[in-house]
Formats: sequence, C-alpha cells, structure tokens
Amino acid sequence: MAESKDLRRREDDDDRRGGFLSELLAPVAGFGVSLGNMFRKVETQQYPEEKVPTQPRFHGRHQLNRHPDGLEKCIGCELCAWACPADAIYVEGADNTEEARFSPGERYGRVYQINYLRCIFCGLCIEACPTRALTMTNEYELAGPSRVGLIYEKQDLLAPMQPGMLAPPHPMVPGTDEQSYYRGEVTGAVPEQEQWVRQRSAAAAAHGEEAR
Repeated sequence: MAESKDLRRREDDDDRRGGFLSELLAPVAGFGVSLGNMFRKVETQQYPEEKVPTQPRFHGRHQLNRHPDGLEKCIGCELCAWACPADAIYVEGADNTEEARFSPGERYGRVYQINYLRCIFCGLCIEACPTRALTMTNEYELAGPSRVGLIYEKQDLLAPMQPGMLAPPHPMVPGTDEQSYYRGEVTGAVPEQEQWVRQRSAAAAAHGEEAR
C-alpha cells in the first residue's frame, strides 16, 4: 500500500515538472516553426505562366465517363448525391427507351449538376458510384466571372468522345446486356450501331425537310 502511494506521488511530481517545463517553453516552441522556415530556400512558382503538374490522385473537376461505344456509364441512381456531404450534386434519372438509349440498362442520368460553390472535393461521390461513371480529373482551374458559371451541367461534365465511340442515343451492341458493359466486354461501336445512327439521322433530316 505504501509502495503504491510512493509510486503515485512520484508520477504526480513528474507530471508537475513536465507541466512547468512545457509552459515555460511554449512561447519559444511557437516561434520554432517560424524560425525553421526563415532559413529555407524560397521557391517561387510562376503561375499561371508555368503550371506545376498535380499529383496523379489529385481531386479536381469531376468527369462523367462513357463506355467504349459511347454510351454513358451514369445510370441515374443518385447515390453520388446522397453521399455528398455538401449537398453539391443534383441528379434526375430517366428511363431508357429503344428509340432513345443513353446508357446500358434501364435508366440514365437525364439531369446532372455539380455546384462548385459548395463542392469540397472530398471524393465521397466517386466512392459511392456503382458503375465508375463519376471520377475526378486533375483540372483545378475552376474560377469564373459569375456564380452561375460554377454550376456545371451534364454537358460540361461528360467525357469527350474518343475514336470508336458514337454519341448517344443509340442501341447497345447486339447480343449484349448491361452486365456485358460492366464486365468490359464491349470495346467499341459496331457497324450495326453506326447503321442505326445513320438511319436515325436520315429520318430526322427528312422530317425536317417535310416540316419546311
């Protein structure tokens, strides 16, 4: 019992000594960071004339990705909007039809908005996306002259068309389903899809001539 009291007394003494020393050195320690940086070499970045590349996993502007044949990966599930802690994402889903198919499966994102006045670039939205439709690029120059311009619409976020892609709407690759797309079995647009787009374009042009 006496030994435990002596041990407790020694611990209390150590705590008091540590507290006194820490209080004594606290003002000096605060200047330590400043003094340590005063003698470092100054690195001046000539931005925007010289832009330093970002790290590969930098969280920048979002992008809505496409499948290799051009169909959109977004299925309008709204999970990204639910996951966003800043309430910066707004999504409206709609049903695909055989005449107007924008993504594999039943639904697509008809409206997609990201308010960059609210976005904190945390990346939770891309973690929530089940189809890997939403990713983040390395683009960080998002300043603009107006607040309205910082609300990005779907057309601002969609990935650019690549060789081998067809702009939707168009049908899926014949003989495939949405699971084929998710497994990466579709590698590009096929002649049947190209023919469908040409026929649709010709029909639309003919309808326009009749309307005149």
